[in-house]
Amino acid sequence: MELFSLIGKTALVTGATRGIGQAMAIALAEAGADIVLVQRNLDQTSTKKAIESVGRKCDIVTADLSDRKNVQGLIASVVNDHRIDIMVNNAGIMRRMEAADFTEEAFDEVMEVNFNCTFFLCRDIGRYWIENKIDGRLINTASLSTFQGGVRMAAYSASKGAIGQLTKALSNEWAKYKIRVNAIAPGYIATDMNIDTRTNPDQTYYESILSRIPMGHWGKPEDFKGPIVFLASNASSYVSGETIVVDGGWMAR
Repeated sequence: MELFSLIGKTALVTGATRGIGQAMAIALAEAGADIVLVQRNLDQTSTKKAIESVGRKCDIVTADLSDRKNVQGLIASVVNDHRIDIMVNNAGIMRRMEAADFTEEAFDEVMEVNFNCTFFLCRDIGRYWIENKIDGRLINTASLSTFQGGVRMAAYSASKGAIGQLTKALSNEWAKYKIRVNAIAPGYIATDMNIDTRTNPDQTYYESILSRIPMGHWGKPEDFKGPIVFLASNASSYVSGETIVVDGGWMAR
């Protein structure tokens, strides 16, 4: 449908070498968008190959998003070569430890990647869109931890709570420029990052999670293809400041 078409658009996506980010980048390409990927290095090419296999262009820009020096000027560099219409901030990290033992280094690392980096990229792409009168689509990756505190994940929960409020704040400021700002919050999704939990011989923790999901199973990265295309396209033309939860009903319990 033309309502969901992204033909003629270019999307900038962080954190797309695997899992949810990879599925979202490929979905945008399947809807017609060309893609610019931000990756730590050029070692991972599976996402680029998948995008090119559906007939879309894909470039990779290298940057270590845990280093603010790499973030400064990143948007300016990208838009020298590409007109960016859509941005997906998906890069993120997790560090688990008891709050009383949380080190300053671990806390700073999580906040730098998950929140600070996201804010500066949002700020810079927003400025670019405003100056060039582009009605951009900005999509951040939130989490169930945007709404819930979690256990042994104080820094992660703080960073994702901040993403939820940042999404609302930017929406309030930029809606007048026809820039839509939204977020997607994944629930429990089966990726290689949590394979240990799902395959551990002691299934107590896994079963406790499963029992609370009304749909009765963990999600998969492909479950994010519809939501990302919806938020990036004209299908969501009157949606802004929202966080769409993709969790099999977890938050409804």
